[in-house]
Amino acid sequence: MNGQINGHAIFENVRRYRGIASLYRQTAAFRPGQRWSLLQQASEWEARALSELEAYFAARADYATPLAA
Repeated sequence: MNGQINGHAIFENVRRYRGIASLYRQTAAFRPGQRWSLLQQASEWEARALSELEAYFAARADYATPLAA
């Protein structure tokens, strides 16, 4: 059960991070003078989301490997 709660929290974080990245991209469309800075920040939030997903699935794979052996 704890793994499910942790998984849900991870996916909620990823959803929030991607939402923030989306807001930065939308803002970049309306602020040409700050476009590159805003797009860089959006990229950083997307990288954070990807990193969190990779860590989650890597931990699950590490946990599942001893069970399969």
